[in-house]
Amino acid sequence: MISINNLSVEFSAKSLFDNISYVINKKDKIALVGKNGAGKSTMLKIIAGLQRPTGGSVAVPQDVTIGYLPQHMTLNDSLTVIEEVRKAFSRLKEMHEEFDRLNTELASRTDYESEEYQNLIDHITTLTERLAMEESENGEAEMEKTLIGLGFNRSDFNRPTAEFSGGWRMRIELAKLLLTRPDVLLLDEPTNHLDIESIQWLENFLVTKANAVMLVSHDRAFIDNVTNRTIEISLGKIYDYSVNYSKYVVLRQERLEQQRRAYLNQQKQIQDTEDFIERFRYKATKSVQVQSRIKQLAKIDRIEIDEVDTSHLNLKFPPAPRSGDYPVIADDLGKAYGDHQVFDHATFTIKRGEKVAFVGKNGEGKSTLVKCIMGEIPFTGSLKIGHNVKIGYFAQNQAQLLDGELTVFDTIDRVAVGDIRTKIRDILGAFMFGGAASDKKVKVLSGGEKTRLAMIRLLLEPVNLLILDEPTNHLDMTTKDILKQAIKEFNGTVIVVSHDREFLDGLVEKVYEFGGGKVKECLGGIYEFLEKKKLASLAELESSRPSAKQESPKQPSAQPQQQPAKSKESASKPRMTYTEQREREKMVKRAEKKVKDAEADIAAIEQQIADTESRIAAGETSNEIFETHASLQKRLDNAMSLWEIATIDLEELKDSLKMNVG
Repeated sequence: MISINNLSVEFSAKSLFDNISYVINKKDKIALVGKNGAGKSTMLKIIAGLQRPTGGSVAVPQDVTIGYLPQHMTLNDSLTVIEEVRKAFSRLKEMHEEFDRLNTELASRTDYESEEYQNLIDHITTLTERLAMEESENGEAEMEKTLIGLGFNRSDFNRPTAEFSGGWRMRIELAKLLLTRPDVLLLDEPTNHLDIESIQWLENFLVTKANAVMLVSHDRAFIDNVTNRTIEISLGKIYDYSVNYSKYVVLRQERLEQQRRAYLNQQKQIQDTEDFIERFRYKATKSVQVQSRIKQLAKIDRIEIDEVDTSHLNLKFPPAPRSGDYPVIADDLGKAYGDHQVFDHATFTIKRGEKVAFVGKNGEGKSTLVKCIMGEIPFTGSLKIGHNVKIGYFAQNQAQLLDGELTVFDTIDRVAVGDIRTKIRDILGAFMFGGAASDKKVKVLSGGEKTRLAMIRLLLEPVNLLILDEPTNHLDMTTKDILKQAIKEFNGTVIVVSHDREFLDGLVEKVYEFGGGKVKECLGGIYEFLEKKKLASLAELESSRPSAKQESPKQPSAQPQQQPAKSKESASKPRMTYTEQREREKMVKRAEKKVKDAEADIAAIEQQIADTESRIAAGETSNEIFETHASLQKRLDNAMSLWEIATIDLEELKDSLKMNVG
């Protein structure tokens, strides 16, 4: 579909890509991997047409559409969320023109058995489905599903985009991109601003609904679940594997080991041949054998071992000074901004040496609680920081706060004090900023390099409580593994705010979930937490009602005890006003109409299919009748999908109405 041919890119006489060639096929789900600075983001920009290579070309067919999500972008803040997302459907007129052109081309073609003809049929079918969705009211439903899947509430839809943080505005751009359903999706770190639940939704979307995908991500669990092909960029070359990341790691190691063994065997063979030639070169009786060996040596196709990028981060946190037994004790802790209660009644204790995770949807208070611990904002309740606790804090936006005009060395030199200033070069070398790299300006560094530079600050002073807010954003796989190991070996206390499941797995022994204004403690690792959460959500209704039924016959006094909890729930979730209830009922009626319309559409298409099959059974065997049948089957699949979406939306609206009225 897209062909990359002999691609070369040079920066300041340094070769980033050296004659790279490969093809992106339909339905490929490709993970683009490599160290920070290897050129992953550059590759996406070149394919998207935003950057020109030094040499080579990228061949994109005229009818192939590309959607690109960069790591950073300039966002428009003049519209509401729903108005901004609705821009995804602005290509309607262009699509109609393309549809007419393709149908005209189809009518003139006679190469019915060729691959090009089948590709044309497939493209027309895809375009038909896209037009059907965009021209129906289900386009609005699809927008709602996408926004809710990415973590928005319906109450957010009519809020101006200017009210949202950069991370949430990036989600808006991602929603627009997903809704356009391009032939090829290019995603650069799409999970950086998503919480765990939104990442799982995006995984499912990319697997079930997206066409070809090429993504850069350092979330190993995410790319393992989404991709079926891995392309590694290393030292200007690429290595292409038709497997996901975890299998690629194994195959890559096997390839290098096989290559090394073959190289050693060949070197022994060459050495033996050269020794024979040297020993018998001047003996007339062996001249024929010597000449034969010389020719044999000249014909050998020399095996070369692939050059491997062996540079790596040397990270070790300084020993932690001893602190009190309980570095953090929270009792009835709360924080509100005006009428908005971020969290309340948070009570927990973090012991010395514990490594814990803060998880939950964005905006539920994880970073807010960190700021409370740091003493940066006021709060209600009690929060005690233990004796001799020294905090080292890495904020998720620290990399962006660096001065782009300073060099790497000057950035550290300005914050280092005392004897540590004599060791700046050594520290920078350990963080892969050795030699000339220390004189680079910060503005030319990649996202991962900036994150590494910001993390050096943590090493400048020994601490015993590490608070890391999204530390893995922009870090490559290898660097993440090294950071994870360094945290494991750190003998102090650690709080990690992260959505990276693979990074947290085996690192933390306790999880604090933020949501609904509460902070809940869950003992165990991240996957144990996710499993418990899944079971809890599935059994949420049953777990409350049966227990009340069982207790009421035996304990008549149980009912009054239940009452305060019920009234408290009512206070936290006020019933809808009459006007709101009427509006919700109208929404239900509209949703019911969508379901009926979808069912009617399905019935009509099924009747057309039955009529077509009757004509075929009667002996009609023209190409036109088979094309009509195939087209109707595609339309039926699309109509079934639209009916499914409409049904799910109707059920959600009915459930919401019951909860707020009943």
